[in-house]
Amino acid sequence: MVSEVKLYLGDCLEILPTLEAGSVDAVITDPPYGTKRDKGFTGSAPFRGGNGKPIKRRRYSGDWDNNRPSIECFEEMQRVSKIAFIFGGNYFADLLPQGTHWVVWDKLNTMPTFGDCELIWTNSSRKSVKKITCEYNGLLGKREERYHPTQKPETLMRQLISTYTQEGDTILDPFMGSGTTGVACVQTGRNFIGIEIEPKYYEIAEKRIAEAQLQVRMPI
Repeated sequence: MVSEVKLYLGDCLEILPTLEAGSVDAVITDPPYGTKRDKGFTGSAPFRGGNGKPIKRRRYSGDWDNNRPSIECFEEMQRVSKIAFIFGGNYFADLLPQGTHWVVWDKLNTMPTFGDCELIWTNSSRKSVKKITCEYNGLLGKREERYHPTQKPETLMRQLISTYTQEGDTILDPFMGSGTTGVACVQTGRNFIGIEIEPKYYEIAEKRIAEAQLQVRMPI
């Protein structure tokens, strides 16, 4: 199946209201958490006892983690979709309805300076917790070229998409970043709508998704 792709350069809070209620099968997105990680990281932990020293990590330009989305933005994401998946849901607990079905991404992390898991809020009516395992640390975390500071692995996104949506469904990412959700949609036969406010990342996403479409069409 050839996926249909529609990309918007702009503020999602201006574009989301133009979409009809329930017009997309799922929202899958990783909004900025507003924890100021764009200003750098502090603290660390050692592998075996002692006091850890700060570890320098790759810096990215721009205020990409300066502010959280507004409650209006989260309401719009829920309005336009049949189901929503929001990474970092624990950072938005005061802005989202109570979740009864959470997804936990287990990174199988061996690095004590990084988080072991990430929490994904959903508005699914299920009463359970789902764990998705996708190793992502050390050299394994560097196998895919990184274009964005919060970029998720394609393997993870394919797992999430394949678990909760069907081939031919339309998925929306209002905080598209470098386009990994779109790439995973193309790879799994889903249609994709992406919105990104930063021209730099929009161009990267556009290129990555176009390349994924060409690869899917190539004969095996």
